[in-house]
Amino acid sequence: MAVKKRSEAIFGQVVTAIVTPFTKSGKVDYAAAEKLFKHVQAQNDGIVVAGTTGEGPTLSQAEKLKLFEFYKSRAKKGFKVLMNVGSNDTADSVKFAKAAAKAGADGLMVVGPYYNKPNADGQLAHYSAISDASDLPILLYNIPGRTGLRVEHEVIVELAATSNVCAVKDATGDLAGVSLLRSQTLSDFYIYAGDDALILPIVACGGCGVVTVYGHLIGKEIKEMIQAYQAGDVREALDIHLHFLELNNSLYTTTNPIPIKTALSMMGVVDDNFRLPMTKMDDRKRSALEATLREYELIPRRKG
Repeated sequence: MAVKKRSEAIFGQVVTAIVTPFTKSGKVDYAAAEKLFKHVQAQNDGIVVAGTTGEGPTLSQAEKLKLFEFYKSRAKKGFKVLMNVGSNDTADSVKFAKAAAKAGADGLMVVGPYYNKPNADGQLAHYSAISDASDLPILLYNIPGRTGLRVEHEVIVELAATSNVCAVKDATGDLAGVSLLRSQTLSDFYIYAGDDALILPIVACGGCGVVTVYGHLIGKEIKEMIQAYQAGDVREALDIHLHFLELNNSLYTTTNPIPIKTALSMMGVVDDNFRLPMTKMDDRKRSALEATLREYELIPRRKG
């Protein structure tokens, strides 16, 4: 049965997993966060706070909630602010989900429980417990390359029918799996690309948008690509997709979020300060990234 087309996506079409600015001493830099948020909000539909790109594993829950409240208080009407509450401790995730709901989150992102790698029954119980903790919509984050665990297809289908899990951020790289998931879920279950290089293929398989890294840089163009495809202008969508592939590749020459935060520092948005175990980009890769940003006119070309 064909899936009914929808003109909207629950969290918007382009949601950026926002970086977390730090001072040189390692504290959250709220002055930089103010500048960053204005930059990101201007070309995105929403953000995820304290995800992998936001160095969430090195932020305390108190820091995450304070940062969330900072962004939420500055969000324009309709701009979605999601809180990443997932961990491999179900009880802790449930507690954090309740705190995020109380703070006014528009939704929760919940990654597959990493390291302890539960089986399908454990995965279902984990997500169901978090869903029961609040009425907020949940974006399930399926990224086996980070977690060592793939959330089972059957588990997602079950959650889509029985819980607040109403969307998935798919970073499996499995387009056949995305197609199957689309065919087995209703139209009010939303599939988001979790890899920027696969936005267009996933949209073509029934996805609604992306939770993105390079939305920090080209959120407007990403949305234009998605909307061109949805309007039937496949050639225009493909042209945009191919045009920005080199930029996307430049953001993955080392572990995310090192390149994207380095790029933002070159653009004068935030400083490239990290919390260990993340470290600054090496000089060779930094030079290559700089050249790519100049090529895309994200920073001025050198004179002469």
